[in-house]
Amino acid sequence: MEPWYRAAELALIPPLQLWFNWRLEGLERVPPEGPVIVAGNHLSYLDPLAHGLFVVRAGRRPRFLAKQELFDTAFVGTVLRGAHQISVQRSVHRGTGDRSPLDDAARAVEQGEVVVIYPEGTTTTTNEDFSPGRGKTGAIRLSIATGIPILPVATWGGQFVWRKSGRQSLAFARPIWVAAGQLFDPNEGLEDEPDGRALRALTDGLMGVLDKLVDDLRDRYPARWTPG
Repeated sequence: MEPWYRAAELALIPPLQLWFNWRLEGLERVPPEGPVIVAGNHLSYLDPLAHGLFVVRAGRRPRFLAKQELFDTAFVGTVLRGAHQISVQRSVHRGTGDRSPLDDAARAVEQGEVVVIYPEGTTTTTNEDFSPGRGKTGAIRLSIATGIPILPVATWGGQFVWRKSGRQSLAFARPIWVAAGQLFDPNEGLEDEPDGRALRALTDGLMGVLDKLVDDLRDRYPARWTPG
């Protein structure tokens, strides 16, 4: 195991488990070995820690696609590179993004890794109910390129803790819930290379699955922990 990954695991997991009240549903849906693509909703800066803990508690090691800006910082970048996370260089011009992150992610999947990707690409949702926003097609393209279905994993509660804006609180024992759904396989019934319209439809389908998982978590989440 990479020393930086182990160091990050030892430094982060104990305080996370101590401070928050975790509910992790569907751990058995993460295969004990072999390739996995996890697609998550993105509510807050806490989400990678929540999804990471979920994957670790399932007995696996997560590989995240993370924005290049994080790799450019001194300490965080060193940890991310040392733990073999995957850098994503975002482009302001549609269709001009670097393909190397997808290629790196495909190699990790083909080597039997668990790759975690956030189709929304940002925590800045415009939806007042914190439902998932419009997803990018990267997760679907990764699934089609590797032939591996996607495990949708939703989280709820982190948006009240650590977010760019809005009401936030680091209250002890706040519930943070994470739940895995059924596998989403865009390869089913796919005969030819999908065009842009097909990729968009499949991505919307994946986001619809995440939306239902988020709805379920929101409906069951304790009202006394919901601001307002």
